[in-house]
Amino acid sequence: MKLNKILVFTAFIAFTVGCKNEPKVQDQIDQKEAEITEEKFEYVVEQFADLKILRYQIPGWDNLTLKEQKLVYYLTQAGLSGRDIMWDQNYRHNLTLRKALEKIYTTYDGNKTSKDWKAFEIYLKRVWFSNGIHHHYSNDKIKPEFDQDYFSSLLAATGTEVSKEVYEVIFNEADAKKVNQAKGVDNVALSAVNFYGPGVTNDDVESFYGKMKSPNPEKPLSFGLNSQLVKEEGKLKERVYKSGGLYGTAIDEIIKWLEKAKTVAENKAQGDAIGLLIEYYKTGDLQTWDDYNVAWTAATEGNIDYINSFIEVYNDPLGYRGSYETIVQIKDFDMSKKMSVLSENAQWFEDESPLMDEHKKKNVVGVSYKVVAVAGEAGDASPSTPIGVNLPNANWIRAAVGSKSVSLGNIIGAYNNAGGSGRLKEFVHDNEEFELEEKYGQLGDKLHTALHEVVGHASGQLNPGVGETKETLKNYASTMEEGRADLVGLYYLMDPKLQELGLVEDWEKTGKAAYDGYIRNGLLTQLIRLNLGDDVEEAHMRNRQWVSAWAFEQGAKDNVIEKVTRDGKTYYDIKDYQKLREIFGRLLRETQRIKSEGDYKAAEALVEGYGVKVDQDIHAEILKRNEQFTSAPYSGFVNPVLLPQKDDTGEITGFEIFQPKTFEEQMLWYSKNYNFLPEVN
Repeated sequence: MKLNKILVFTAFIAFTVGCKNEPKVQDQIDQKEAEITEEKFEYVVEQFADLKILRYQIPGWDNLTLKEQKLVYYLTQAGLSGRDIMWDQNYRHNLTLRKALEKIYTTYDGNKTSKDWKAFEIYLKRVWFSNGIHHHYSNDKIKPEFDQDYFSSLLAATGTEVSKEVYEVIFNEADAKKVNQAKGVDNVALSAVNFYGPGVTNDDVESFYGKMKSPNPEKPLSFGLNSQLVKEEGKLKERVYKSGGLYGTAIDEIIKWLEKAKTVAENKAQGDAIGLLIEYYKTGDLQTWDDYNVAWTAATEGNIDYINSFIEVYNDPLGYRGSYETIVQIKDFDMSKKMSVLSENAQWFEDESPLMDEHKKKNVVGVSYKVVAVAGEAGDASPSTPIGVNLPNANWIRAAVGSKSVSLGNIIGAYNNAGGSGRLKEFVHDNEEFELEEKYGQLGDKLHTALHEVVGHASGQLNPGVGETKETLKNYASTMEEGRADLVGLYYLMDPKLQELGLVEDWEKTGKAAYDGYIRNGLLTQLIRLNLGDDVEEAHMRNRQWVSAWAFEQGAKDNVIEKVTRDGKTYYDIKDYQKLREIFGRLLRETQRIKSEGDYKAAEALVEGYGVKVDQDIHAEILKRNEQFTSAPYSGFVNPVLLPQKDDTGEITGFEIFQPKTFEEQMLWYSKNYNFLPEVN
């Protein structure tokens, strides 16, 4: 599970850089950026449309041994090798469109000062940012601000050819939504995401996988995770992602770099896990995937870790298929040691939670927590990166073996160093709320992330005989799970136990700042990400709204949260934080019951009743109030470039780290050097 940034106004994005066939340094980058001290580091690269591009640093890199640095490098190369898989998963025409747009961008020699050309540049950058032509967060198709005649002139001027269907899809209403989560429609048929072939429906998917049985019912396999489901001559068939299968050319490159990584593994457990991942990529076997996850979860020693493969299912309207994703991580020793008390006390949190006794785990095992520095990301984690991750996702592995939780410290730090406080002042109810956020908000954010990942996703258990949540809660599974983990964090953020554990100096003020921020974001500020009239579609946005709206309604009688209108502006002012904590506890109890019992109707009522529809008057007001701010509502990152230095024999002797100067520099470099899916049918 991944956690998006909460209690703030932007999402995160990150990009990674690497080298195909390890070309020479002078071929990789035109000019090394001047060395910048920590104090002068430039976090902001550029801003366009609703997007801001940032940089991040890799603290701890110089403390790694050469062997460890090689491991990081090989893992980032493996990640980048599969980059184009994500593009194709997002939409069947994405790779063709990207190739055409980039050819125009790099070869057009006409007027580049015109309004139309500037609009074309922004459109291309937005497509790069979203790994395709659908917005990375809203899932809506990105609309160009140039017309068809101008695009035709660019095609002609650069000798670029595209099919009629590809040409028209840029401008028409076809494939309008990458992921359609609307109620009462065929979500599969109406989603443009390339997990399903033409003609495949919701009923087809449920029928196809409903017939599959795991060899061990107590250890259900993740059916559908690594395949595309298509119809051939009227019969449903899986096209498996593996060497020799779908995406095989890119997967072979991933395998090549993973094999290099295995030779420099820090220890046997880590090397064995990488070996199982290689075997999984070769075979596509889901039992091997589970074996790998068990081994990976148990491999907790060492300074380097990674996430790699088809993992999160948010982009599948029915929650079966995993998007390609990689994150390479370096342990932050000081912060990890401080925050390890959460995993050490995981059983206490479970025992003291407001869950029904039958839904509590009697033995919370293997929850490891680390704060890490990201060294590279790709696929579903890039451009848009989470700030926290808890894996593996299989409920039975979490219960039997445990899980790994990480907080991406340098990503959070880069974001915090790149923003201002103007928008915060606009939406806080009063100066007291502003001062609490300024002094305690970042710590509250970090703790909520940690509690969400370490305690939240690890807590609770399914009732005997209840199927996986993707089967029982279907299209509501992702938002229900994220909301459940959020609620665990919220419940404990106002607990003096955090101060007892040495995590905060003032548990009450930290908790108040976190509660203020969550309600403010869930009911107001996250609306700046939506166009007026849109429903809430993204799983994390939905869960923040249904948690906040339900809590507001439940506390209305006692005025727990007061809705304030002042000078035509709406604010929410929490009047009783302890009562709000009790409300969060009741909702957590009910949310866990829904998951444990597989109560689809209750999940539907909660999400549709509180998490989807938006008050149009308030939305219009929020958008109007936000017009004064130039900072984009979404942020993203270009990745540092790791460049190997070699001796005369070709052996790597060290690495240089470069910061990309521009967004397009990195995107074009990726397309040139990691183009391993030239044709996907």
